[in-house]
Amino acid sequence: MRKFKLLLEYEGTRYVGWQIQPNGLAIQQVLEEALKTITKKKVRVIGSGRTDSGVHAEGQVAHFTTASKMTPFQFMKALNSLLPFDIAALAVEEVPAEFHAQKSATGKIYRYTILNRDHPTALNQKYCWYIPHKLNLPAMRQAARYLVGRHDFSAFRATNCSAKTPVRHLRSLDVRKRGDYLIFEFEGEGFLKHMIRIIMGTLEEVGRGRRSAAGVKELLESKDRRQAGATAPAQGLTLVTVFYPASPRTPLGRKRKSAKKGG
Repeated sequence: MRKFKLLLEYEGTRYVGWQIQPNGLAIQQVLEEALKTITKKKVRVIGSGRTDSGVHAEGQVAHFTTASKMTPFQFMKALNSLLPFDIAALAVEEVPAEFHAQKSATGKIYRYTILNRDHPTALNQKYCWYIPHKLNLPAMRQAARYLVGRHDFSAFRATNCSAKTPVRHLRSLDVRKRGDYLIFEFEGEGFLKHMIRIIMGTLEEVGRGRRSAAGVKELLESKDRRQAGATAPAQGLTLVTVFYPASPRTPLGRKRKSAKKGG
């Protein structure tokens, strides 16, 4: 058997997320059906982690094993001939048997995008959270700094999160403005269910003046989800890249940047 690593891009609006579920179409399901058509065998695709319903990816990584003699390039071409318009295989690479898309990963970068102006967008509405009221970006930056580091993120964890521990290491949280868009880039070893979206819902409250920046530090220390903000909309979130130790800069990865404390 041979093992292949996939670099995937998808627009998550039509899907219930990465993982196969009984209540709708999942990215994993679409890929497995395509690979079954190509190889004439049932193929299990393992992703680097789940993305929620409506969340997008520029650099999701997955792997599968097969006895097929096809080359990586042939797999890429065959997949893209079968995949729908909102899923693309950007690269395929044959990897050693010990590689595991989830267990071998050393970190991830996610990006959350807010459109902050007095009128919405027709073209980018699927990829951002539109907020028409003015936000205090310096206060949001200050609040974000309290979250960088290794912490118990229970206050920013979905109530049905199944992770064994709420402790996570947020390596950096960059906050920058690009025209009318506010870009929040999260880098960490891993993230709890809805962690980034709850952080964003809380930072939005800081931006509106409903919560102080220092109050985010107190919230983190409280470990109480009930005190945090609402879960921000899924469409603003994109998985940017996944890091692996053997290939810090390859077509399927990106060199990990040094940690920063805010933008």
